[in-house]
Amino acid sequence: MPQRIAAKITGVAGFVPPHVLTNADFEKIVDTTDKWILERTGIRERHIVDKGMAASHLATEAAKKLLGEKGVSPEEIHLIVVASVTPDMMFPATACLVQDRLGAKKAWGFDLSGACSGFLYATTVAAQFVGAGTHRKALVIGSDVMSSILDYKDRATCVLFGDGAGAVLIEPAESDREGILDFMHDIDGSGGQFLYMPGGGSLNPPSHETVEKRMHYVHQEGPQVFKYAVRHMAETACRILERNGYSGKDVALVVPHQANLRIIRAMQERLGVDDSKIMVNIDRYGNTTAATIPLGLRDAIGQGRLHKGDLVLLVAVGAGYTTGAILMRWAF
Repeated sequence: MPQRIAAKITGVAGFVPPHVLTNADFEKIVDTTDKWILERTGIRERHIVDKGMAASHLATEAAKKLLGEKGVSPEEIHLIVVASVTPDMMFPATACLVQDRLGAKKAWGFDLSGACSGFLYATTVAAQFVGAGTHRKALVIGSDVMSSILDYKDRATCVLFGDGAGAVLIEPAESDREGILDFMHDIDGSGGQFLYMPGGGSLNPPSHETVEKRMHYVHQEGPQVFKYAVRHMAETACRILERNGYSGKDVALVVPHQANLRIIRAMQERLGVDDSKIMVNIDRYGNTTAATIPLGLRDAIGQGRLHKGDLVLLVAVGAGYTTGAILMRWAF
């Protein structure tokens, strides 16, 4: 059954670091070419942090932009949820660091680890608090510094990712005609072995051995992840629409996770929608993990592709495996 939440997104902002790493730059780092990367992924360039910049810094910048654009004081924020797989450190939570830097003295918060689906999971969680009437304003941020966990000797993974952050403000919806209409999330833990970082946790704590074995980097079985993502991105998108009595023709815009252009196009074909209904910016940012969907929303607004009342679908597949979708009526 549809899971109606009386909450809506009322603001969006994003931040990417200024330094750009192009495919031509990668030709000097690993055995690859611009043509090879572009044909297989759709990526032309990605943004990379300078040394000393972490996920909390990107998250704070995105949040500051959002609050400034909305004219909202940090002290009006009641909840901060940060989605990230690259937190500044194991603890304290990145949300604590962001809360302090923003001066959001009346907010509590926490981090959520859902990989590429993390932003959708965090949005659903925050919306529950707002929809229940216990919180008026919640800040959801997807922020990842993937360059911090990439092996730049592994051409299969290092070309895929970039760094960035995106933030949304969630507030109560005033009617059933706006805001989050439904969500659909699931996980398949059997896929965890195909996309993961083996070192750094309690199973393989940092040591000379884990460093020498390059265990603190992303490890991915590309073909396995690709096949799962192609199937489940499309299936989840179709299922949430069907559950609410809609089809692809009813959707004004789909904002998918930006992992690979071929995955996005496969979902687009299954939905039966043209390019005007699909947000694509992977060519400019690569895969920024939890930041891709809020950055997509930000760019869609900037391009004039989102209007009040539009039916909007957000969908992602990520490590875990995790899958998520949110269906909403755009509220501003």
